[in-house]
Amino acid sequence: MKKLLLTSLLTLLFVSAYSQQVNPLIVKEDFENQKKWVDSIYGNMSLQEKIGQLFMVDVFSSAPKAKINKVNQLIDNQYIGGVIFSKGGPQRQAKLNNEFQERSKTPLLIGMDAEWGLAMRLDSTYAFPWNMTLGAIEDNDIVRQVGKRIGEQSKRLGVHINFAPVVDINTNPNNPIIGNRSFGEDKENVTEKALAFMKGFHDAGILGSAKHFPGHGDTEDDSHKVLPTIDHTRARLDSIELYPYKKLINEGLSSVMVAHLNVPALEDKLNYPSSLSKNVVTNILKGKLGFNGLIFTDALNMRGVANFDQPGEIDLAAFLAGNDVLLISEDIPKAHAMLVTAYREGTITEERLEHSVKKILYAKYKVGLNKYQPVDTTYLVEELNTVNDDALYEKAMENALTVLKNDKAILPIKDLQKKKIAYVNFGDASGKPFLEELRKYAKIDWVKANSLDGYVQKLKNYNYVVIGFHKSNDNPWKAYNFTEKELIWIYEIARTNTVILDVFARPYALSELKTAANFEGVILSYQNSAISQQLSAQLIFGARGANGKLPVTLGETFLLNTHFQTQPLKRLQYGTPESVGMNSYKLKKIDSLARAGLWGDMMPGAQILVARKGKVIYDKTFGYQTQQKKNAINANDMYDVASLTKILATLPMVMQLYDQGVLTMDTTLAEMLPEYKYSNKANVTLKEMLSHYARFKAWIPFYVHTLDTVTKNPAAKYYSRQPSKKFNVPVAEKLYMRRDYQDSIFKIIRESELRPTKGYKYSDLPYYILKKYLEDFYGTSLEKLVQRTYYESMGAYHTTYLPLNKFPKNMLVPTEDDTYFRMQKVQGYVHDQGAAMLGGVSGHAGLFSTSNDIAKIMQMYLWKGFYGGKRYFKPETLDAFNTCYYCEDDVRRGVGFDKPQLGDIGPTCGCVSMTSFGHSGFTGTFAWADPEMEIVYVFLSNRTYPDSRNRKLISSDLRTKIQQAIYDAIDY
Repeated sequence: MKKLLLTSLLTLLFVSAYSQQVNPLIVKEDFENQKKWVDSIYGNMSLQEKIGQLFMVDVFSSAPKAKINKVNQLIDNQYIGGVIFSKGGPQRQAKLNNEFQERSKTPLLIGMDAEWGLAMRLDSTYAFPWNMTLGAIEDNDIVRQVGKRIGEQSKRLGVHINFAPVVDINTNPNNPIIGNRSFGEDKENVTEKALAFMKGFHDAGILGSAKHFPGHGDTEDDSHKVLPTIDHTRARLDSIELYPYKKLINEGLSSVMVAHLNVPALEDKLNYPSSLSKNVVTNILKGKLGFNGLIFTDALNMRGVANFDQPGEIDLAAFLAGNDVLLISEDIPKAHAMLVTAYREGTITEERLEHSVKKILYAKYKVGLNKYQPVDTTYLVEELNTVNDDALYEKAMENALTVLKNDKAILPIKDLQKKKIAYVNFGDASGKPFLEELRKYAKIDWVKANSLDGYVQKLKNYNYVVIGFHKSNDNPWKAYNFTEKELIWIYEIARTNTVILDVFARPYALSELKTAANFEGVILSYQNSAISQQLSAQLIFGARGANGKLPVTLGETFLLNTHFQTQPLKRLQYGTPESVGMNSYKLKKIDSLARAGLWGDMMPGAQILVARKGKVIYDKTFGYQTQQKKNAINANDMYDVASLTKILATLPMVMQLYDQGVLTMDTTLAEMLPEYKYSNKANVTLKEMLSHYARFKAWIPFYVHTLDTVTKNPAAKYYSRQPSKKFNVPVAEKLYMRRDYQDSIFKIIRESELRPTKGYKYSDLPYYILKKYLEDFYGTSLEKLVQRTYYESMGAYHTTYLPLNKFPKNMLVPTEDDTYFRMQKVQGYVHDQGAAMLGGVSGHAGLFSTSNDIAKIMQMYLWKGFYGGKRYFKPETLDAFNTCYYCEDDVRRGVGFDKPQLGDIGPTCGCVSMTSFGHSGFTGTFAWADPEMEIVYVFLSNRTYPDSRNRKLISSDLRTKIQQAIYDAIDY
C-alpha cells in the first residue's frame, strides 16, 4: 500500500514538473496515457529515427512525381517527423497526406501556412480576411470564430499545426513580407487579436504557431531573398516586438516560429539569423519568456546566411540554438547525417535530443496522432468550403469596414430622390460587384473617360461621385499602390466634385495621399473580394453601419484607430442565408420548384426573392422573357405586377392620408368624392371596400363595348392608330383611345349595381375609385404621386407606371399575345384592359417593377412605415390596415392587404403567421410579408404569356409551394 502511494506521489510530482516544462502540449486529463505513448514510441526508436523527428519537409500537393518520390525517400531513409503542405488542391493534398502517413513508421505532424484559411473555393480567391482586415474589428470574438473555423478546415484536411497567427507588429508600411499578414501596429490590438485567433485554433483541436519571433514588423527587406536587419534597442524590442509573445505564452501558446532575421541587439554575431541564435531561442524565448512549447525555425533554405559552408551546418546550429523542429532544410539527408555524427561525437547530448523529440511526440499525441486515421476524402471540398464560411466571412468583413472621413455626415447617403450619383473606378482589378450592389439602392451611372478633362466634363452634373479603388485580392502580397496618374486624377475629381473614396486594397495605399482635404468621405474596405465590395456598397447607402477602426497609421492624414461609426438607415441588406438563421441547402428546393415551373410551361421565366430580418438572402432569376428563349431574365427586367399595384401604389398613398387624419376607416365614398353623394355607393366606407366587403362587382369588362361588333377589333369610333388631340390615350403600341371615354369608365363604375347581399367578393373597382380620389385630392396623377412620395426616396427606381417612358423595351417582360382586344403582343403596356384604357395608370393595375424593388416596399411595411431613414407613416397605421375586420363574416382580407386563409384554401402555403399579409397578381405575381418570422417573399412571372388562359401556375400552387420551401428552410 505504501509502495502504491509512493508511486502515485512520484507520478503527481512528475506530472507537475513536466506540466511546467511542456504545458501547452500536454493533454492534462489524459497525461498518463500520453506519457506512456510518448515513452513507448521514443524507447523503440533508433538514433536515426529520433534525429528524423526533428525535420519537417515542404511539398506542394501539385508537385511532380519526382518531388513526391523525394519526400517518400525522406520518410523511408531519414524518418522525417513532419510535412508542411502548400499550393495545390484539397483532394490531392489529402491523397498525398494519406500516402505519406501510411508510409511513415511514426505518424507525421502535418503543417500548413494557412493564415487566412484554405482558399480552395472554385469561385473565389479568398478563404477568410487577411490579418490586417481582422485587425480593424473591435469584437475579438469574431476573430476567435475565424480562427476556430480555419482550425476546423485544417483538421478536416488532416493538418495538425497551422503556422499562424502572425504576431508581428507591423510598424513599417513598406514591409514586403508582413504587411496585410499583420493585425496592425498597435501592440495591444495585435496581442488581443492573436490571442483570439490562437484560442480559435485550440477550440478546433489544432496547434497554432506564433510568428515570427522576435518580430518581423519593421523591415523593408524580403526575408526570402536577404537576411533583414531589425536594428532596435533591447528596450524597444522588449516593449514592442516581444510584447505579444508574453501574453500568448501565458495563455498556453502551442508553438513559436523563430524568424529569419538579423537582430544585433539580441545576437552579437554579425549577420547571424535569429533562428540560429542560442541567445534568441534558448536564453530569451525559453529562458526569459518561459516558453515550453514547440519551437520551429523559419525555413532554413532562405538566403542571406553567411559562415556556413557545408550542407547541414545550418541545421545543426539551429538545433543547438534550442529549436525543436527544423523547417524546410536545404538538404535533409546531409543535415540528418551531420546531426547523427554530432550526437555520436557528444556535441548533441541524449538529454538535449530527448527534450525536443519527446516534445514533438507530445504534440503528436495532443493532436490525436496516437489514434491516427486517414483523411476521409468523401465530400472533402464541400466540407472545407461551407455556406457557414460565407456567413462568417460576411460577418468579419462587415465589422472590419472602416470610415476614415465623413464630412457633413455624407455617409450614409440619404435623400435619394435628390441625388444623381456617378461611379468611377481606378486600380487594375474588377469593381463589378461593387457597382452592381450600389445599383440595388439607387440609379448609379458608371462614368468612364480616357482623360482627366473627360472625367471633369462628364462628372459636372452629378451630386456625388463614388470612386472605387480596386486592387487584386489574390493574395496579401499583391501590389496595392495608386499610380501617379491615378492620384492626380483623383485629386482633381475630388476638387471639383463631392466625392466618396472607397479603397479596396491594403490600408497603406492611403498613405500615398498627400491630402484628403477635398474628399468628403473616405472608406477603407481592405480587400477586393466580391463580399467586401457588396458590403461596402451597403454601408454607403446605410443598409449596414461602419464599426471598424484603422489598425495602422497612414502618414499624417489618418492616424491609428481613426474611425467614424455610422448607423444603419434601415435599408435592405444583402447577404448569406445562414447569417439570419436560414438554410442554404434547403433553399435550393426553390430552384427545383422554379425549374419545374419552366418545364411544366407554367411561365416562361421568373424572378424570385426572399428576405429575412431585413436581409435579402435569396435572389435569383429563371428562364426567359418568352418561350422563344431569346432574352434570359435578369434582375433588372421589369414585370407587369398586375394587382400588386393595389398594395404597392394605391394603398400606401391611402395609408399616408389615414396617417395624417384626412381619412378614417369609416370615411364614406360620398365624403371622398362628391359625385358619389347620390349614388348607391354613397355610404360605402373605406374599410368595407378595401376589405372587399362592399357588395361591388368583381370587375367590369370596359373594353368589350369599344370593339367593333363585326370584326371584334378595336372600333374606329374609339381608337386610332395615330395619336391626335382626340385620340391621345395609349393602350398599346400604335393604338390610341379617345380621352373622353375615360369619363365613361368612371360613370359606369359609379352607376354599377351592387351585389344584393353582403359577403366577400374580390373587386378591382374600389381601386379605380381611389385613383380618381387621390388625383383629385392632390391635383396630380397617381403616377407622379407615388413616385415622389415613395419610390424615389426608397431607391425603387425600377418601379414605375408607363415604363416605356423611362426604360428600353427589352427590359420590359411581355405579358400576352393579345388576340381579343389590342390584337398584338403586349410589352411595356399594362396587361389589364381597364388600366390600359386609363392610359396605363390605375389604382388596381399598371405598375411595373422588379423583385428587388418590391422587396423594399414590403420591407417598409414590415418595418411599419419606416425605410431608408424616413418614416412614411406611423406603426399604428400599418396595424390598422393589416387587420382582418370581417373575419367573423368569413372575409379573410385586411384593409387592402390579402391575409392568410381562414380555412384550408387560400393565398398562402398555410405555414405563415396570421399577422402576415401580401397580395397576388393576375399576370403571375405574388408578394408576401410575415412580421413574426420577418420574411419577405416576392415571386414575379408572366404566366399570361403568350396566353392568359394558361392557368398551370395557378392550378399547380407553385407560388405557395415555394413559400412552403422558404419556411422549411428556417433553422432558427
